[in-house]
Amino acid sequence: MMKSLKMILTALIIVASSAVLSTPAFAQYPPEQAIDLTVGKVQLAIDALKSGANADAVSDLIKDALDASKEINASDTVFVARTKGSNTLKNARKHLKEGSTKDAEQELDNALKAFSNLKKLL
Repeated sequence: MMKSLKMILTALIIVASSAVLSTPAFAQYPPEQAIDLTVGKVQLAIDALKSGANADAVSDLIKDALDASKEINASDTVFVARTKGSNTLKNARKHLKEGSTKDAEQELDNALKAFSNLKKLL
């Protein structure tokens, strides 16, 4: 009797702890606000690139946008779309490192559209 009670209690603890870890309870911002923050940071990177800022500074701004995008937590559909936007930002950074600012600007424009469209999925 005591052994089966111990097994049940252990199983309940495992289930409860896994549920707590899988819940996105650590998000600082609501999804709409996180999207706005990310869009703002992408726009900042675009403006910096167009104004002639050096590649390292723009790359840092893109990194900030990537970090902000991690705050966007809503649904699986939003997660997939957010991941595509994040990949576009990563491509922009890659183009900057290669010295192709025109391609980086195109990728940033695509990322801006991708993150702006996330609100429609909420």
